Amino acid sequence: MSDLAEPPARDVSDAHTDMPSLSGRKAIISGGTTGIGRAIAVLLASDGVDVFVCGRDQQHLEDGLERIREVGKGGGMAVDLADPDGVDRFVAGAREYLGEFDIAIINAAIPAKGLTTMSADELRYAIATDFTAYLTTAYAAVEVMQDHGDIIFIGSVASHLLGAEGSVYAGMKAGVAGFAEAVRKELAPKGIKVCNIEPAKTGADFQYPDFTAAEQAEENRKETMLRAEDIAVGVHYVLTQPRRAVVQQVVIAPRARGDE
Repeated sequence: MSDLAEPPARDVSDAHTDMPSLSGRKAIISGGTTGIGRAIAVLLASDGVDVFVCGRDQQHLEDGLERIREVGKGGGMAVDLADPDGVDRFVAGAREYLGEFDIAIINAAIPAKGLTTMSADELRYAIATDFTAYLTTAYAAVEVMQDHGDIIFIGSVASHLLGAEGSVYAGMKAGVAGFAEAVRKELAPKGIKVCNIEPAKTGADFQYPDFTAAEQAEENRKETMLRAEDIAVGVHYVLTQPRRAVVQQVVIAPRARGDE
């Protein structure tokens, strides 16, 4: 009985585009101590990215770094990006820890309601956190990156839904979306890619007190609310595309909700 013939070699050269490794890259992640930002930091760290995160709460920072360091490398600092020097302090701390960096995940945000339900101080603080800090963090990141890198904004589907009950939040996220589109065109010739990722309702402490931890867990079970890890996977997808390709916008919504 003759030996079985060896199967022919398979040519799979056109089966998939090249996917650049993330190992060795360096990322700053604003709001990287809880929720979506923390999930992004953990996933990137697990894939070989050295991350530097910030958040407002020291305990959240320590908890987040403990988890990040279980899977990879990371540092961070507690800072309020709404402070006039907050972004400068964050980026200076990142450069001290990382040296140069080539990924910026701009994510730190707080909830905001309708214009007529907020005080003037609440309005100014929300704008400083959810809009001004987005632009100034991008500005600082471009100065570091110069001619290569990736900037990813974590926006929101609120920019499309534009609900009256959250007019301030929706307006700021619409502003972020517009800025992301325009600055993507500005930075593309310089070698910097820009993407805006817009999640729908996602389980995180951001949702408190409207959704308790138990209520979020139930919505996750019913698949009517996303998990923070779902958004992190979207970020990973964007970052692992070849340099010639830019993913301009990603909208991620729960499958079982028809109103997102």
